Order: sequence, then C-alpha cells, then structure tokens
Amino acid sequence: MSLLDDPKAAFADLSRPEGWVLGVSVAFVLFLFVAMLTGALGPTYFLFLVELAGMYALLSFGLNAQWGFTGLINFSVAAFFGIGAYGTALMTASGSPIAGGFSPLVGLAVALVVALALALLIGIPTLRLRADYLAIASLGLAEVVRLIVLNERWLTNGSAGLRGIPGFFDGWPVLSTFPEAMPGLRLEVIPGSPVILETAFWQASLNVLLVLAFAGAAYFVLRRAHRSPWGRVLRTIRSDEDLARALGKNTYSFKMQSFVLGSLIMALAGVFYAHLNLYVGPGDLDPITTFYAWVAVILGGSGSNRGALFGGIVIVTIREGTRFLNDVALPIDPAPLRLLLIGVVIVAVMRYRPQGVLPPQRELIWPSAVGGGGTPETPDSGVRERKGGDDDE
Repeated sequence: MSLLDDPKAAFADLSRPEGWVLGVSVAFVLFLFVAMLTGALGPTYFLFLVELAGMYALLSFGLNAQWGFTGLINFSVAAFFGIGAYGTALMTASGSPIAGGFSPLVGLAVALVVALALALLIGIPTLRLRADYLAIASLGLAEVVRLIVLNERWLTNGSAGLRGIPGFFDGWPVLSTFPEAMPGLRLEVIPGSPVILETAFWQASLNVLLVLAFAGAAYFVLRRAHRSPWGRVLRTIRSDEDLARALGKNTYSFKMQSFVLGSLIMALAGVFYAHLNLYVGPGDLDPITTFYAWVAVILGGSGSNRGALFGGIVIVTIREGTRFLNDVALPIDPAPLRLLLIGVVIVAVMRYRPQGVLPPQRELIWPSAVGGGGTPETPDSGVRERKGGDDDE
C-alpha cells in the first residue's frame, strides 16, 4: 500500500519490526530537532550527522549488494572506500603530487574507474572459486591498499595525506557561491537558546543534498535490481550455487556483476567523504570501517536495502553518541564504550533477531503483483491442513 495513496492503510500494513523501527526513528529525529532548538546540538553538527549517516548507508548498500544479494564475503570495504577517496583527491586536490586542479566530476569518474579496475583485478582470479577464497583475497587487498597509500609518497603523499581538496560543488554555477550568498540567520524559538545559521550551515546543507542524491540513486538501483530476474539469480547463487549452474546460469558472470556493483557504491562513499572532509590520509583506510559496514548489514538484515540503511544510521548514532559521554563524569574512559555498545547490539540481534531487524522478504514483492496493492495475507493454515480438510469433505 502506497503511503501517498492511503497513509492510514499503509501504516496499518506495517509489520511489528517495521512499526518499531519507524517509531524509534521518528522519536530520535524529534529528539535531535528539540536538541537543536534548545542549543544543545549545533545545526551544522546536526547536518554533519546526516552526512555521516548517508556515507555509512552507501557503504552498507555496497556490502549488501555483495554479501546480502550474492553471498560474496568481502573484507575490503575500507579498501574500496579509500580508492574512492584517494581517486578523487588525487585529481582535484591542490596538494596532489601527480595531478590536481581538475573538476570534482572528473575526480568522481576517475575514482569509479579505478574502483572498477580493482574489483575486476581481485574478482577475476577469485570469483571462479568458492567464497572462502574471495574472503582471504579481499582481506589481503585491504592491507595492500593501505600500505601502498602509506608508503608510496610519490603517488599519495604518504602519511601526510592530501590536503586542499575542494568541495564537490566548487566551480559550479550558483551552487559554488550559494553558502557565501546566503545571509546569516538567527532563530530564537526558545528564549535564550538562539539557533544561528551561517555559511558553514549552508555549506553543510549542500553536502547533505549530495549524499542524499548518492544514497537515493544507490537505493533505487538496488531496489529495482533486487526484485528483477537478475536479483533472483543472485539470491539463487547465494542459496545454492550448484542449483543456479544446473539451471544454466553463468554464476561467475553474475557474481562478478554483483561484486563490481557493490565496489562502485563503496567507492562512491569514499568520493563523498573526500569532498566532505577536504582531507584524506592513510588513517581513513582503517579496518574499523569494514567492521562498521558488516555490523550495519547484519543488524539491518542481510539482503535488505531498508535494513542496510537502518544499520548505517544506527552505527553513526553509536559512533557519534558516545562522544557526548565525555561530558559525563564516569569512572572509566568512555571512548572504548563505542565498540562495547556495538558488541552488545550484535549479541542482541543474534539472540533475538538472527534474520536482522528488517529482513528482505517484504522488499521482494512488487506492489502491483498483489491484489489491492498491499502485501499478501498470511494464510490461517498450511497447504497440508487445507488438503486434509478437502479430503474429509
């Protein structure tokens, strides 16, 4: 049921986990909004949280296209993220040792091409084999890329990183001068707690629009692909690759397509990060990025695009929320609590929702294929019970 056609029926059609996720998400957004109005949370930092959530959603989408759709174990999320970040930085940064000064659109194209080449390079020798070999090769790839970035100074500027990266919209008509052209605004909804919107806020708003465009495009492509015949072949490969081969499918080709698609989405997250942070360094290829992406996909539900989005938001909430614990007098250092909370989340999900918070079953149904536009009703009895009842008659 479409939300625009019949909002009441659409909300009534939500499952219990979907209703819970919607309620918690709305409550959390309202909490952030109230915190912003009271001055407890700066408006620019609020937009920064949205930007980070979009970036991690892109990483989760990319991994979901590989592991969730096809069952490909990729432990090099940070490598493709770094390729995207360094690819655009080397083309656009003023401090680039090999190029620099090009348009961010050129940097975007170069980053995606390099990510494509790297995905083919690692996929050609491993995807003909079982998943374990891809896992081992991707684990080594992440470390190889990090060491190259760290040690090849002539190419990447080594441990100093790359500075002078322009914003993505620098040089664009209207958008490049939009933050400076907008006037500073002072809003005082609550007396004594003014909200000031200055140039940094308008610049952050452009970054939010950019990451929403990237994440929206990735979500639309994956949603259509997941429900398509191509997506059904991928799910068959994940469940039983021998069966897919017996049906005449070239499983190697399908796995390669899935691996390349996911790698490009991860590189897209790196491109956004470079133009958001305006600096990239070897530390940005930290393996913890891969860990966060895996946690997001497992938490949301493997194969679920909505779950990947939800998982990315939860990761950012834990990652950034623990920073505020520094203001609370605790007998222990609050910094390690970040990984502790993520560990608790993983244990809770594995115990109570091993299929994830938002499993993909409802995403696989075309609304037009179901009478009334909603999801199919669950039968009161199974096939065997119905058959037995017919025989009694």
